[in-house]
Amino acid sequence: VQLQASGGGLVEAGGSLRLSCAASELTFSSYHMGWFRQAPGKEREFVVAISWGGGRTPYVDSVKGRFTISRDNAKNTVYLQMNSLRPEDTAVYYCAAARTAPPTYFSGSFRSEKSYNYWGQGTLVTVSS
Repeated sequence: VQLQASGGGLVEAGGSLRLSCAASELTFSSYHMGWFRQAPGKEREFVVAISWGGGRTPYVDSVKGRFTISRDNAKNTVYLQMNSLRPEDTAVYYCAAARTAPPTYFSGSFRSEKSYNYWGQGTLVTVSS
Protein backbone atom coordinates (compact mmCIF):
# COMPACT_ATOMS: atom_id res chain seq x y z
CA VAL A 1 0.00 0.00 0.00
CA GLN A 2 1.25 3.44 -0.88
CA LEU A 3 -0.15 6.89 -0.26
CA GLN A 4 1.63 9.56 -2.25
CA ALA A 5 1.00 13.13 -1.14
CA SER A 6 1.88 16.03 -3.37
CA GLY A 7 1.08 19.67 -4.04
CA GLY A 8 2.89 21.37 -1.21
CA GLY A 9 5.03 24.44 -1.70
CA LEU A 10 5.70 28.02 -0.72
CA VAL A 11 2.83 30.48 -0.88
CA GLU A 12 2.16 33.95 0.46
CA ALA A 13 -0.42 34.53 3.14
CA GLY A 14 -3.87 34.69 1.58
CA GLY A 15 -2.89 32.36 -1.22
CA SER A 16 -4.09 28.90 -2.12
CA LEU A 17 -2.71 25.43 -2.62
CA ARG A 18 -4.27 22.12 -3.56
CA LEU A 19 -2.85 18.97 -2.06
CA SER A 20 -3.40 15.56 -3.57
CA CYS A 21 -2.95 12.10 -2.13
CA ALA A 22 -2.95 9.19 -4.53
CA ALA A 23 -3.44 5.69 -3.18
CA SER A 24 -2.23 2.48 -4.69
CA GLU A 25 -2.63 -1.18 -3.78
CA LEU A 26 -5.63 -0.19 -1.69
CA THR A 27 -9.36 -0.66 -2.05
CA PHE A 28 -9.65 3.09 -1.83
CA SER A 29 -13.43 3.31 -1.65
CA SER A 30 -13.39 1.16 1.50
CA TYR A 31 -11.28 3.62 3.44
CA HIS A 32 -12.04 6.89 5.13
CA MET A 33 -9.29 9.38 4.44
CA GLY A 34 -7.79 12.00 6.68
CA TRP A 35 -5.34 14.87 6.47
CA PHE A 36 -3.09 15.67 9.39
CA ARG A 37 -0.36 18.25 9.72
CA GLN A 38 2.74 18.76 11.81
CA ALA A 39 4.13 22.24 12.32
CA PRO A 40 7.77 22.77 13.29
CA GLY A 41 8.29 21.88 16.92
CA LYS A 42 4.73 20.70 17.40
CA GLU A 43 2.88 17.42 17.50
CA ARG A 44 0.98 16.15 14.51
CA GLU A 45 -2.64 17.28 14.54
CA PHE A 46 -5.85 16.33 12.79
CA VAL A 47 -7.05 18.68 10.05
CA VAL A 48 -9.96 17.06 8.22
CA ALA A 49 -11.40 13.69 7.27
CA ILE A 50 -13.73 12.36 4.61
CA SER A 51 -15.88 9.27 4.71
CA TRP A 52 -15.39 6.54 2.16
CA GLY A 53 -18.36 7.79 0.19
CA GLY A 54 -17.50 11.45 0.64
CA GLY A 55 -20.67 12.35 2.48
CA ARG A 56 -19.13 13.30 5.83
CA THR A 57 -16.28 15.74 6.25
CA PRO A 58 -15.39 16.83 9.79
CA TYR A 59 -12.92 19.71 9.98
CA VAL A 60 -10.83 21.13 12.76
CA ASP A 61 -12.19 24.55 13.69
CA SER A 62 -9.09 26.45 12.60
CA VAL A 63 -9.55 25.53 8.93
CA LYS A 64 -13.33 25.61 8.59
CA GLY A 65 -14.41 27.84 5.74
CA ARG A 66 -10.90 27.90 4.26
CA PHE A 67 -10.06 24.26 3.50
CA THR A 68 -12.14 21.79 1.51
CA ILE A 69 -11.57 18.07 1.34
CA SER A 70 -12.84 15.94 -1.53
CA ARG A 71 -12.17 12.56 -3.03
CA ASP A 72 -12.41 10.85 -6.37
CA ASN A 73 -12.80 7.13 -5.81
CA ALA A 74 -12.40 6.42 -9.51
CA LYS A 75 -8.92 7.97 -9.35
CA ASN A 76 -8.05 6.65 -5.88
CA THR A 77 -7.23 10.18 -4.86
CA VAL A 78 -8.16 12.54 -2.05
CA TYR A 79 -7.68 16.30 -2.32
CA LEU A 80 -7.30 19.18 0.08
CA GLN A 81 -8.06 22.60 -1.33
CA MET A 82 -6.54 25.21 0.95
CA ASN A 83 -7.58 28.83 0.53
CA SER A 84 -6.85 31.97 2.53
CA LEU A 85 -3.70 30.39 3.85
CA ARG A 86 -2.10 31.79 6.97
CA PRO A 87 1.44 31.55 8.30
CA GLU A 88 0.13 29.28 11.06
CA ASP A 89 -0.89 26.75 8.39
CA THR A 90 2.80 26.12 7.74
CA ALA A 91 3.40 22.42 8.33
CA VAL A 92 4.09 19.08 6.76
CA TYR A 93 0.74 17.70 5.64
CA TYR A 94 0.09 13.98 5.77
CA CYS A 95 -2.71 11.95 4.28
CA ALA A 96 -3.85 8.75 5.94
CA ALA A 97 -6.31 5.93 5.33
CA ALA A 98 -8.59 4.38 7.91
CA ARG A 99 -10.71 1.27 7.63
CA THR A 100 -12.98 1.77 10.59
CA ALA A 101 -16.69 1.20 10.95
CA PRO A 102 -18.43 4.54 10.38
CA PRO A 103 -20.13 4.76 13.79
CA THR A 104 -16.80 4.36 15.51
CA TYR A 105 -14.92 6.59 13.12
CA PHE A 106 -17.38 9.47 13.23
CA SER A 107 -17.89 9.27 16.97
CA GLY A 108 -14.53 10.96 17.16
CA SER A 109 -11.87 8.42 16.36
CA PHE A 110 -11.16 10.23 13.09
CA ARG A 111 -9.09 12.68 15.18
CA SER A 112 -6.77 9.96 16.43
CA GLU A 113 -3.70 8.88 14.53
CA LYS A 114 -4.24 5.39 15.91
CA SER A 115 -7.37 5.05 13.79
CA TYR A 116 -5.39 5.12 10.56
CA ASN A 117 -3.93 2.05 8.93
CA TYR A 118 -1.73 3.70 6.31
CA TRP A 119 0.12 7.00 6.02
CA GLY A 120 1.63 9.01 3.22
CA GLN A 121 5.08 10.52 3.37
CA GLY A 122 4.00 14.12 3.85
CA THR A 123 4.21 17.25 1.75
CA LEU A 124 5.53 20.56 3.07
CA VAL A 125 3.38 23.67 2.98
CA THR A 126 5.07 26.95 3.83
CA VAL A 127 3.03 30.13 4.11
CA SER A 128 4.99 33.36 4.23
CA SER A 129 3.68 36.48 5.92
